[in-house]
Amino acid sequence: MSGGKHLKHFVLLKFTSLVWAIILLFGACKQDHKKISAEVAPTWYRNSIIYNLDIDIFKDSDGNGIGDFKGLTQKLPYLDSLGVEVIWLSPFQPTPDHDDGYDVTDYYGIDPRLGNMADFEAFMVAARQRNIKIVMDMVLNHTSIEHPWYIKARTDSTGNFRSRYVWSATKPKDFDKGMVFEGFQSQTWTYDEIAKKYYFHRFYDFQPDLNYQNKQVQQEAIKILRYWSAKGIKGFRLDAVPFIIDVPESGAAKPAKMFGVLDSIVTAAKSIDKETVLLGEANVSPKENIEYFGEKGDRLQMMFHFYANQHLFYAMADENVSTFKDALHETRIKPEPSQWAYFLRNHDEIDLGRLSKAERNKVYEKFGPEPNMQLYNRGIRRRLAPMLGKPEQIKMAYSVLYSLPGAPVIRSGEEIGMGDDLTLAERLSVRTPMQWNALKNSGFSTASKTIRPVISYGDYAYQKVNVEDQSKDPNSLLNFIRNLISLRRSLPEIGTADWELLEVKNNSVLGIKYVTPEREIIVLHNFSNKALTASFPLKGNEKALIGNFKVVSKDKIQFAPYAQLWLKIER
Repeated sequence: MSGGKHLKHFVLLKFTSLVWAIILLFGACKQDHKKISAEVAPTWYRNSIIYNLDIDIFKDSDGNGIGDFKGLTQKLPYLDSLGVEVIWLSPFQPTPDHDDGYDVTDYYGIDPRLGNMADFEAFMVAARQRNIKIVMDMVLNHTSIEHPWYIKARTDSTGNFRSRYVWSATKPKDFDKGMVFEGFQSQTWTYDEIAKKYYFHRFYDFQPDLNYQNKQVQQEAIKILRYWSAKGIKGFRLDAVPFIIDVPESGAAKPAKMFGVLDSIVTAAKSIDKETVLLGEANVSPKENIEYFGEKGDRLQMMFHFYANQHLFYAMADENVSTFKDALHETRIKPEPSQWAYFLRNHDEIDLGRLSKAERNKVYEKFGPEPNMQLYNRGIRRRLAPMLGKPEQIKMAYSVLYSLPGAPVIRSGEEIGMGDDLTLAERLSVRTPMQWNALKNSGFSTASKTIRPVISYGDYAYQKVNVEDQSKDPNSLLNFIRNLISLRRSLPEIGTADWELLEVKNNSVLGIKYVTPEREIIVLHNFSNKALTASFPLKGNEKALIGNFKVVSKDKIQFAPYAQLWLKIER
């Protein structure tokens, strides 16, 4: 080729490349805005394995009977081996401890029973070395009645501290409505003898609500979030979100909401670290979800899926998955960056308030038949293992949890099937010390007396249920969950891909499918305690990842009681 022709050819190639670049750029710009937003937004939380624990009952390092940060740091290798990627810490700030730490007296400190700031920072370094992210409980809805702000508010009738809380000169007509703890609360407005006014408290009377109509309160919340974010906290489990943004004076039945306050809180949380995530405790109806997620997923990045949880327990009680499937469909639509946090048991009661009375009674009958097992006229205060009882059903329930389209959350002790102590008050029944081994106090502490009694009697005594023994048993619940977590981490499409519920012509079988260009993941569960057959056509190229089934014909599968079947199809 001559020099002139070579030059023309070179110019033509350059021009063609430029045209294609412009076309591709133009096409990219026309992509769906939500998709672009999802790619830019941090998404580490969408597939994270989250583990919740209370420091004071996890591991005691100094023999005083109370768990602490040093003890937690010692147990990080265990959590790492379990496959945990995020630790959600229950409240650890200074507190008089009338509500297990949810009554805070200092938002910037460390409860001295749990250690000091140096212990906290050493823990954060150790967790970071293992690539474990830390989410902390943040109680912004109320303070302790012993918080300096409230002490000043009682006497400071003209200053700014009085207006940091919600007051009424007269007793409101609905003073006995809207209680969170029915049966243990008689009102939400209580008279303060010093202030000579009624103060509002959605929770116990020693937890006065903060007034988020006050800009100073909003600024204080912003300062608190920035403070802990600067210390390496990657997310905040925001306690009682709907009550933060309620306007109490607008009435208990349908209070007005201040979603602009939520916007400010989210912005503040991300101002230090853009990857910071807010995980909201918001037990709201499906039609309200979008208001909490935000139209573009720019409010709460995650919410606990209380609605699905309640219908999951009903499905297990009734051995029929129909209403659970409805619950999944009703909550399917959400902004792309947003994510559900699915769970079985948490540190509170199992809230059944969104079930019908007949459905709730069915769950009570099956899983909490005695009055002492029930709580707040809406829930059950038991751990999962004693509720379900049957090892096969417990394993099925956890298999369901890790197969659902969101991030799975597990409570400490649930991985070994710990029991509950119904002699303890209210929710403390499921907040007993972690059972590490068969030594004194289950290896939790060498003290003669622990912060809460270790379960030492019956089928769930620490001598029978503990980490050390189950680690050695390949068939234990602990190793089953370890394997589930490993499987779930190898299948990230469960947290991100499109999904559909399968029609299997059997109301006791739940089938769900995830599809990506590379592969399909199909998971089926038998909620029944009987062997049964479901309709599902096999193509012949499926790889069984977990399974307890028998192929009856090319389109029928027989499942053992409480069986799980995980299939993978590579394209």
